[in-house]
Amino acid sequence: MQEIKSNARGMVDLEELDRRMNGDVAALMLTNPNTLGVFESDICRIAEIVHAKGGLLYMDGANMNALTGMVRPGDMGVDVLHINLHKTFSTPHGGGGPGSGPVGVKKFLEPFLPVPLVEEKGGRFSLNFARPDSIGRVRGFYGNFLVIVKALAYILSLGPQGVREIAEVAVLNSNYIRKSLEGIYHLQYNDATLHEIVFDDKFQKDAHGITNLDIAKRLIDYGVHPPTMSFPSIVHGALMIEPTETESKRDLDDFIETMKTIAREAEEMPEILKAAPHHSYVRRLDETAAARNPIVKWERPKTP
Repeated sequence: MQEIKSNARGMVDLEELDRRMNGDVAALMLTNPNTLGVFESDICRIAEIVHAKGGLLYMDGANMNALTGMVRPGDMGVDVLHINLHKTFSTPHGGGGPGSGPVGVKKFLEPFLPVPLVEEKGGRFSLNFARPDSIGRVRGFYGNFLVIVKALAYILSLGPQGVREIAEVAVLNSNYIRKSLEGIYHLQYNDATLHEIVFDDKFQKDAHGITNLDIAKRLIDYGVHPPTMSFPSIVHGALMIEPTETESKRDLDDFIETMKTIAREAEEMPEILKAAPHHSYVRRLDETAAARNPIVKWERPKTP
C-alpha cells in the first residue's frame, strides 16, 4: 500500500498520482469529500489517471453526509463505494460501534461479488450460490443487521427530498460554524468545506501555549463532547468538527459561544485550560503513562 500526498489545497496531488500510478496498482482508495471536508474537485481527472493504468477507483463513503441526494459517485468515475451507515444513516458514530458498511459496485464488477447474493424473482427473495465468477464466501457473519434495518427505515422515512436535505443541512451547519469561528481558530486549508471543518490550535498554541488537548478537555467542563482531535494527521493540532444534519441552530450557537469563551480563556487565563477538566468525575489523565503502562482490568481498591 502506498500513500499519495496532498497538494497545498489539501487535495490529491495529481502529478504525484500520475507518476506513481502504474499497471501493478489495483486500486486507489479515495475519500470524497476528504477528511478536511474539502471536495476533490479533480475527481474525474483522478478517475481517468487510475483507469488509464487499469486500476479501479474505490471511494470511502465515510463523508456521504455531504453528498446524499446530490450526486452519484458512479458518475464521477467511482467503481466501488462503501457507505458508513453508522455515520450517515441514523446510527450514532463512536464508542467502538456498532457500524456497518455495505459496498456498492459498478455493473461490470457484479459477477465477482461474494456469495450468496440476495435475488428477487416474482416477489420472492432467495440466496443464489450459483455464481461461477464470484470470489466465493467471504465469511459467515453478515454484519450488524439491525444497523442496516435502521438505515433503511431512516431512508424510507425521509424520502428522496429528505435524503437530499441531509446534505444541504450538514453543509450549512458546518459552514455556519466555520464562518462563526474564522479568525478565532486557525484554518490551515482555506478551500470551501462541506459537511465538516478542521480548525487547529496554532493561534492558541503560538500565543499562549494552549494545545488542542487543552481545548478539548475544557469543552468537557461546558458539557460539550470534544470533537475529533489530531486528525487528519496533515493538520497539526487539529480539531475536526462535524455537526452533520442533526444539530439545531440553538445547539450550534451554544457550541460556537463555548468555543469563543475558551479562546478568551486561553488568552486571559491559560492555566485554567491546562488543568481542565475541572468538573468531571475523572480529571485529566497522564496520557503518556496510560499509553505506556495501560491498566486493562479493574481491581477493587485495597482497604487500609
